[in-house]
Amino acid sequence: MIYREEFIGSILKRDKELILGDVEKKPLFGEVRNDVKIIADFTEYSPLHNGHLHCMMEAKKQISDGIFTAIVPGPFERSGRGLPYVMTRKARADAAILVGADIVVEGPPMGIMGSGQYSLCLAKMFKSIDADYIPRGYKPFKEFDKILKRINQGFAVVPKPYKIVDLESKEILFDGKLDEDNYVIVSLSKSLKKIKFDFKNKFLFIKRVEGVSGTKIREAILNSNLKMVEDMLPLESIKILNREINHLRAPLNNIRDSKTILSRVNEDSMEDIERLALIDNKTVNALLLNRPFKNLDEIQNLITQGFSRHYKQRILSSMEAGIFKDTIHKYIENYPSVIRILNYKNNEVLKEFKKRIPHRRLEICQ
Repeated sequence: MIYREEFIGSILKRDKELILGDVEKKPLFGEVRNDVKIIADFTEYSPLHNGHLHCMMEAKKQISDGIFTAIVPGPFERSGRGLPYVMTRKARADAAILVGADIVVEGPPMGIMGSGQYSLCLAKMFKSIDADYIPRGYKPFKEFDKILKRINQGFAVVPKPYKIVDLESKEILFDGKLDEDNYVIVSLSKSLKKIKFDFKNKFLFIKRVEGVSGTKIREAILNSNLKMVEDMLPLESIKILNREINHLRAPLNNIRDSKTILSRVNEDSMEDIERLALIDNKTVNALLLNRPFKNLDEIQNLITQGFSRHYKQRILSSMEAGIFKDTIHKYIENYPSVIRILNYKNNEVLKEFKKRIPHRRLEICQ
């Protein structure tokens, strides 16, 4: 456990330098000089399970001559829920290539952003690689068909309090709340429209398979009982998981850099704590009045509930990362200033991908 916390600490330190470097770079723009189709899928792969594999294979079946590009987040190794991933993004990229992805690129640092911010970054990534198709798994229900049809016509559909609305016509398409997977689709359509990316007929909507639970898989990994969920995982994913476990690089989904968080909250100035991404003034004041802290539970109990059930975990991730609000805004403005390739199938795929987006700054991660 101590080794893995030190391992996470080294990743956080490296990724902070990465983000601060990216903030100073402007993205490159230019003309596309290749017509190979890009299938761009955003998935966390924490870990890659049979549901992810089904979505990938269905997309590849529909667009047989395309380059399947998996966008895997990202710096600081924290999910949109603010929780640590099971494995590093490099390991998750390795699993994606083994099961059939052609190329894997790094996505945004989700855990230290608001949901609207990382949705906007994802939209900008789809635009930057000129995505021709965007496969998305969804949970079907009768009213959702109308929403999917409207999105595939190129219209933005937006979530309002307890209803889903067509942004252009203001028509209410659904009264109620969407579950997380379906909500992501709606939110992404809004972000794509905001950056003026034409997504008409680009979505490939694929019904989710039943009987696969990412939560159960992560619990089984933490309990060292992969056999409980091996029917939910491709053999290739199990292979990478075992490799990372044997090298003490997994599981990481219960590991925080507690030393850094405690040091930051106990010792930093009020001004620096206030500047941290996502954090609110009420939380800042509570922390300052009650420090010093001895453990993360004491800190977490003083973080305000926020606007979502994931807010407290996102604040802990922000404390780990130590990235300021103004840095995040500048990062989003220039995103992606660099497209980092985490892994690829072979040199021919890499060559075709580079020809497809010669107008962008590319970097291959070692």
